Amino acid sequence: MKCPKCRNTDLKPTKIEDGLPVMGCPDCEGASLSLLYYRDWAERNAPVEQSEAVDADVTVENDAKTALSCPKCSKLMTKYSVSSEHKNRIDLCGFCDEAWLDGSEWTLLKSLELAHKLPSVFTDQWQRKVRDEKMESKKVERLKKLVGETDTTRAVEIRDWLKNHNRKAAIVQFIASE
Repeated sequence: MKCPKCRNTDLKPTKIEDGLPVMGCPDCEGASLSLLYYRDWAERNAPVEQSEAVDADVTVENDAKTALSCPKCSKLMTKYSVSSEHKNRIDLCGFCDEAWLDGSEWTLLKSLELAHKLPSVFTDQWQRKVRDEKMESKKVERLKKLVGETDTTRAVEIRDWLKNHNRKAAIVQFIASE
C-alpha cells in the first residue's frame, strides 16, 4: 500500500498505541487505520489517558486540502471534522472502513478525549454539531468586530439567559419596543 498523501511512499506496519496496529508512512507520519482493528482495540482497552492540550494550529498544515484516495481500495475518502476549534479532518473510506490519520491527529484525538470515540466523529450528528459550533463562533466574532469584546460578552450572557426563560417572548417584545 502507498501513502495517500505522499503517493509514492510505501506504508509500513506500526502501532499508534499498544495493541493498535496501523500502516504508517515514514515520510509524513500519517497512518492508515482499519476501523475493524480499532473497534477490537477499543473494546479490549480502557480509554487512553488525556494528552496535554494541543494547539489548534499545530497540525493544520498536515491536513490534506484535497480528497485522498484510500490506500487499501483507491476510492476517494470523505473528510470529517474533528471539532469546531481544530481545522483537522479525518479521512474515511466508506467502502472498506479505513481511516487516514495525518501526522499528529491521533495525539489530537487523545487530547480531546476522542481516542475511544472515533466512530462517533463520522456520524451526521457529530458533523452537524461541529458545523453549528463553527457558525456560532463566527457569529460571536462578527459581533465582536461590531460592538467590541465587552458588549459581545454581555450580549452572549443575555442571550443564554433568555434562551430558556419561560417569558422569553414578553422580554424580547419589550426590548424590541425601544
